[in-house]
Amino acid sequence: MAAAQPSSLYAPSALVFTVAQGDDVATSTVVRATTLSCAPTAQGTHPDPQAACSALNSTGGALDRLLASPDPDRACPMHYAPVTVTADGVWKGSRVAWKYTFSNTCVMSATLNGNAVFAF
Repeated sequence: MAAAQPSSLYAPSALVFTVAQGDDVATSTVVRATTLSCAPTAQGTHPDPQAACSALNSTGGALDRLLASPDPDRACPMHYAPVTVTADGVWKGSRVAWKYTFSNTCVMSATLNGNAVFAF
């Protein structure tokens, strides 16, 4: 009996990203969503799949690194209107279920600082 062979030389990388109004993924209202596949080529409904795949590759699979460079010159109001971003799917063959909640859209924008992954 022949051993099973992989169907591709690339580990699968296909994710769904969402931006939702609220702090509980189960009850939040999704306001935007996109898909992204990075292997063997960048594609999906994301408006700039190549830039998003490059940004994800730079994290080494640690999506919290997308949050590492907030804009220090941006001031945001202190009102609480939570926004939750999520990433679900597979990255380089490993299951991903990641979420992060910001206190409001201004804080989200300042923290992501134009990162291509959530620019949809």
